[in-house]
Amino acid sequence: MPRRIETLFIQGPAGRLESIIEEPEEQEPVEAALVCHPHPQHGGTMHNKVVHRLARGLRRAGCVVLRFNYRGVNLSEGAYGHMKGEVEDARAALAELRSRYPRLPVLLGGFSFGSRVVLHVAASDDNISRAIAVGFPTKYPNSDFVREIRAPKFFIQSTRDAFGPREELQAFFDSLPEPKQLSWIEASDHFFRDGLDAYEAEVLRVGNLR
Repeated sequence: MPRRIETLFIQGPAGRLESIIEEPEEQEPVEAALVCHPHPQHGGTMHNKVVHRLARGLRRAGCVVLRFNYRGVNLSEGAYGHMKGEVEDARAALAELRSRYPRLPVLLGGFSFGSRVVLHVAASDDNISRAIAVGFPTKYPNSDFVREIRAPKFFIQSTRDAFGPREELQAFFDSLPEPKQLSWIEASDHFFRDGLDAYEAEVLRVGNLR
């Protein structure tokens, strides 16, 4: 069965958001996933390699995946929203995903800055089935909002992540309420250099935990 792909523009609060929806390659989708990319002011886009691997691993697990560019990135309208705006963009993209797949449970996944975006959304939405935070940056202040998330939280982190060092991330994870899981991927940096295949395999494993 050919993989169904659609590029589209979603109406966001600051203008149109460049987006792509991809269904699984070999089955009908059983879950809907919104995937968010890294920091827009540091080259982050929905085509980032870690985001691409996250989306592909989730599709392999049976998810239909929606990726989008935040306001001001590539063809998306608007300007950088200092996290608050990007969270609003994610909520708009999530509403589009739900309108297209109303019967499917919804998963949120994001990398780096995007992990904080999806966790902000999950903290204010009780209808999320689970959230996957990849490369969570502990260097940002004010992460108490993560403790408000009721859905299962999955953290996937490189063993050599300069923005979320192992000791800091482990301490933060240990402070969070259940349900939660943490997976360490042997890799050379924040972007999972030398560990991308193992990282994608872990995304697939987590994606299949329904």
